[in-house]
Amino acid sequence: MPLTSNLSDASVSPLSPSQTWMWKGFPICYQAEGKTGPAVVLIHGFGASWQHWRKNIPDLAKTCRVYAIDLIGFGASAKPVPFTEIEYTFETWAQQVADFCQEVVGTPAYLVGNSIGCIVAMQTAVDCPDSVLAIAMLNCSLRLLHDRRRATLPWYRSMGAPLLQRVLAVRWLGHNFFKLIARPNTVRKILLQAYIRPEAVTDELVDMLMAPAANPGAADVFLAFTRYSQGPLPEDLLEVLPCPAILLWGTQDPWEPIDLGRNLANFPAVQKFIPLEGVGHCPQDEAPELVNPILQEWILPQVSGV
Repeated sequence: MPLTSNLSDASVSPLSPSQTWMWKGFPICYQAEGKTGPAVVLIHGFGASWQHWRKNIPDLAKTCRVYAIDLIGFGASAKPVPFTEIEYTFETWAQQVADFCQEVVGTPAYLVGNSIGCIVAMQTAVDCPDSVLAIAMLNCSLRLLHDRRRATLPWYRSMGAPLLQRVLAVRWLGHNFFKLIARPNTVRKILLQAYIRPEAVTDELVDMLMAPAANPGAADVFLAFTRYSQGPLPEDLLEVLPCPAILLWGTQDPWEPIDLGRNLANFPAVQKFIPLEGVGHCPQDEAPELVNPILQEWILPQVSGV
């Protein structure tokens, strides 16, 4: 079923009803606004949905054709059974985004990602370069639990995550764990860690993130991703990225430290690294007044060739 926007924040312009696109036999939810200008595709992070861009879409749609997609397994998109019906990997999501650009957008697009959405955007550009014009990354996931990251740690620091992954692989234990965290109070506490501005953690935001957790398959998708410690690291993709990129980073992100993030600016594809002072892990939602002008000023000069 298409998902309509139901926003309590009066500062956010009303959005059109969301739409559904069929991909490999699965319904995919997306939002589209704007009739003219370059195409921009917004890619959410882990556990989020297109609605995490609700404060950005209206501004960007003034000059662009804006699309925000729910990755398969998240939001209102289908949640097929992991490992049997689909593999939840960055290659899968990259193919989804590339096919979306071809079948729905109809042109190559600027990709904007947050957290793991940045990895999806880069993987899309590497695998399907004709679909991507450039990439903007907001607090890119550093994949600190990746197997190769853990291999560099002392043994006593590298054992915790694999042990938890093995425990969660027991289905009934994993589902009980998911039930414990998929509660409004728990989600609010997690958000208050990720967001520096407590006023940005609204009931609307909590409800928005909670709604997909009630969908069949949501727990299995969550558990599948918690066990995914392989695939690309951001530096792997930046090394071969075939298009320009910029990085925006909330300076107080507790999950993806900016001091580590700055190292990504050393790759030739990265044109700018822009710190966002006093902001956490999801700057597009926490500080849209900072993010939106940067994205607009980044896209338009590239369109005009400046």
